[in-house]
Amino acid sequence: MEQVKNYYKRFVEEGFDENGILNKFSINCPDNFNFGYDIIDKYGELEPDRRALIHVDLQENVHRFSYGDLSKLSNQAANLFASYGIKKGDSVMLVLKRNYQFWISMIALIKLGAIGIPATHLLTTHDFTYRFERADVKAVICTGDHMDIEGYVEEAEKENGITLTKFIANGQKDGWISFDEEIKKMPETMERVPTDSKDLMLLYFTSGTTGYPKMVVHNHRYALAHIQTAAHWQNVDPDGIHLTISDTGWAKAAWGKMYGQMSIGSCIFVYDFDKFVPLDVLRIIEQFKVTSFCAPPTMYRFFIKEGLENFDLTHLKYSCIAGEALNPEVYNKWLQYTGLKLMEAFGQTESTPILANLKGMEPKPGSMGKPSPLYNVDLVDDEDNSVPVGEVGEIVIRAEVGKDGLFLGYYKDEEITSDAWHDGVYHTGDTAWKDEDGYYWYVGRNDDVIKASGYRIGPFEIESVLIAHPSVLECAVTGAPHPVRGQVVKATIVLAKGYTASEELKKELQEYVKKNTAPYKYPRIVEFVDELPKTVSGKIMRGKIRKQDNDQ
Repeated sequence: MEQVKNYYKRFVEEGFDENGILNKFSINCPDNFNFGYDIIDKYGELEPDRRALIHVDLQENVHRFSYGDLSKLSNQAANLFASYGIKKGDSVMLVLKRNYQFWISMIALIKLGAIGIPATHLLTTHDFTYRFERADVKAVICTGDHMDIEGYVEEAEKENGITLTKFIANGQKDGWISFDEEIKKMPETMERVPTDSKDLMLLYFTSGTTGYPKMVVHNHRYALAHIQTAAHWQNVDPDGIHLTISDTGWAKAAWGKMYGQMSIGSCIFVYDFDKFVPLDVLRIIEQFKVTSFCAPPTMYRFFIKEGLENFDLTHLKYSCIAGEALNPEVYNKWLQYTGLKLMEAFGQTESTPILANLKGMEPKPGSMGKPSPLYNVDLVDDEDNSVPVGEVGEIVIRAEVGKDGLFLGYYKDEEITSDAWHDGVYHTGDTAWKDEDGYYWYVGRNDDVIKASGYRIGPFEIESVLIAHPSVLECAVTGAPHPVRGQVVKATIVLAKGYTASEELKKELQEYVKKNTAPYKYPRIVEFVDELPKTVSGKIMRGKIRKQDNDQ
């Protein structure tokens, strides 16, 4: 139905240049816009049988949901939550991995006007204690198919001296309400709860590489901003099937597993795995005829190593990447096997894509692309002056608080909000340089930039070279103190299977970097380790490595 395919366009204005590339994107958001009612319920009304979600669980059982299904089930979940006192403005944490109950619950909370807080199942008691207190959490919805989550939640309750309303999906536990059983008893209809498009809808705890996690908050307009993400970066087909690899606890799930894709009436595919097994994911993509796909570059490297020639990926029409360095070899081999170019983008928990290789653009492997039409992006120096082409600067967005697609601030922390967002400019804390064609190239976090002998060196480029070497599984590049140079480049490396640390390998890697990038960037210090320090979301904690070096 063309009515369904074009329904979302009433919420956005789009413009295209002479090459058909998006150059204008803005949001027309009704004051009472609510993703649950105005997207899910509307599609459920216009085309109730349109497929919305295909979920494959750990045992590879398949669950299929139409928009009509999600409309009714989210009403039942909203009625269930309301029956236990959850109302507009309440904070509710969801720890549901990739269980299909996440989508039902999240849509229900949006309909109620509650604030959803997606969280990873990797949290422990200390993490929950901090989050419950900071966000005034009233209820939690947890998966029952991962040990210890409920125990950590109960211990955190005791530490905070609170009693939460606790729901459990895919399991049973004393003191917990069975989501799966109780939802069946609830009515399939509900009265629309009045909400405002500027009300808080979503809260993420960012797993920063330093300090305690910050609370990033978005309003209901944020959902519409991700139409650009799905339609113009991921090139999602409204009649296709889209797979983004992400646990629901991370903001990448908001980018690729819900708002934008469902806003254009497409079908989201969810593979509910615990451990990433490349062959399994390739088999699933082939079996279910996934049409668009998004994952970090590391996963593409694993796919290539496992042997793409053994799978029929002809149904895959578009592929995207984000999150880390893209090696040209990976780009070229994926293109060779599939005929698809890897389209990179850059953004944060605080935003939708800020920079992207949009549909129709010719990507430059390793570049994040060009600024999103949604934002006024610039590169600035320490005095907030724009830097010329070729010079490194901080990526900033010139916009007042509340700009569509950008967060509303760090919840309950005006000080760090004003540090990041002041004088009409949001400072991302990430640095890059721009080439003569307007493509942006990532350098690193502000704190990660290495200043050695007058040079400003970003870790990202050196890491992207190192990970192309077959001996390197993972690496972190940092600045180590030096009495003469101020800092020198240090590479902390986890070796791939079959390789052993040695002085010969160290020298080989140093020479490899010299040959593949500017020689002054080579790591004068190479340390081989068993694992890198990481945050709970898997981000490398370069700051911890720096601190260890500075303390020596």
